[in-house]
Amino acid sequence: MRMTSIPPDHGRSWWLREALALPEFAGEPCPPLAADTKADVVVLGGGYTGLWTAWFVKQLDPGAEVVLLEQDICGGGPSGRNGGFVNSFWGDLTNLCERFGDDAALRLCRAGEDSVTAIGAFCAAHGFDAWFRADGDLGAASSSSQVGEWADTVVTNDRLQLNHLQVLTRDEVRARVDSPVLHGGVYSSYGATVHPARLARGLRNALIAAGVRIYEQTPVTRFGTGDPVIAETPQGRVTAGAGVLAVNAWAQHWKRFKRVITVRGSYIVLTAPAPDLLAQLGWSDGMGLWDFREALHYVRTTPDGRIAFGIGGMQPDLARHIDPRFAYDEESIRVAIADLHRMFPTFADVAIDAAWGGPIDVSGDHLPFFGSMERGSVHYGMGYTGNGVGPAHLGGRILAHRALSKYDDVLALPLVDLEPRKFPPEPIRSVGVAVANRAIHVRDETLDDERDPNPFVDFVAKLPRRLGYHLGP
Repeated sequence: MRMTSIPPDHGRSWWLREALALPEFAGEPCPPLAADTKADVVVLGGGYTGLWTAWFVKQLDPGAEVVLLEQDICGGGPSGRNGGFVNSFWGDLTNLCERFGDDAALRLCRAGEDSVTAIGAFCAAHGFDAWFRADGDLGAASSSSQVGEWADTVVTNDRLQLNHLQVLTRDEVRARVDSPVLHGGVYSSYGATVHPARLARGLRNALIAAGVRIYEQTPVTRFGTGDPVIAETPQGRVTAGAGVLAVNAWAQHWKRFKRVITVRGSYIVLTAPAPDLLAQLGWSDGMGLWDFREALHYVRTTPDGRIAFGIGGMQPDLARHIDPRFAYDEESIRVAIADLHRMFPTFADVAIDAAWGGPIDVSGDHLPFFGSMERGSVHYGMGYTGNGVGPAHLGGRILAHRALSKYDDVLALPLVDLEPRKFPPEPIRSVGVAVANRAIHVRDETLDDERDPNPFVDFVAKLPRRLGYHLGP
């Protein structure tokens, strides 16, 4: 077996580079804001949440003037580099029932399910191929210690008489994905995969056609949350009646949000095409695969026969600032490649074509939250914890109704005005997260090797859960 070389830092995810090479996704340029302007709604952030919010504002009020400001390009952040798993909230059903009660939990899960369907319908209606495939997802044990981790979810689904889950034996799991390390698992029919950057860029171009004014390469240097809302940029300002903050992990630099989200890294490695080897695995559809590690693996395929292998919960530093190591960290990439080869040894001689990473906004409850600033003119959504592709669509609906002061049943969902669990203040938070993350990874690797973890490491790795934080799957 040859040593696998580490691909260089290309500055963008493979998803985004692939999309931008196609004229239908690159679209017309959106120059920076160069003069003062006015709008009914100003949106900060050109990722899924900001894009969907702008879309739904125009759907609710076609005459509304909407300005969207993005410091990079639309899709340049998490929306253009994630794994492309389009999830609803069914995977969190037990947690949701405990937190909000059965009725509210079911309303939220069904709204999330509607978003998964709506994203596929949006791509079809606008005529762009974002590789959307609603083939469900498979949560599988990648070590014997994970077997049965799905029991609470199955019990809750049985209690509520739901029928979208299927518990699989080891042989049944391997009939779907023939990996030697997979044991039993649970398959859910509610889930899809998508090309994340094509979705972001296709949505961006639909917004331009709908009359939304998008300014890329336009950082906001100062933001006034009063009446009116004022967004100042290097070359101009936007004055608006309402504002929406859709800035993902970068919200940690706002004093208001510093203790309600923390930042962790997530990294993906992408193999060269190997359709024959993929066929040998029996993995012929668009199903997503993930395991039950605390620092979980999330894995999917591409139409040309690649495997995209992701690992969450990595942390290149103390997470006090978002720096370039979040986008490309060689140590984290080496871990991802090693774990890919452990799960799929037949791919050990297949080249790794690309590797990238990025920060994700992690909430203490594993749930996103949506709300409004005290003066009521600025609204926000964040805390997706790496699961934002589907929920950001729902978030866009919530924030659009808030921005236009229009009521809808979506505003009665339990994530609206949810008070998120706070993290400890600095310096306790950053040091604590770094220590806990290191213990989690040591524990995960030990269990992957089918060994018992050191008792002290095991204690530290489980400490966030004991303190009430729900950070992993």
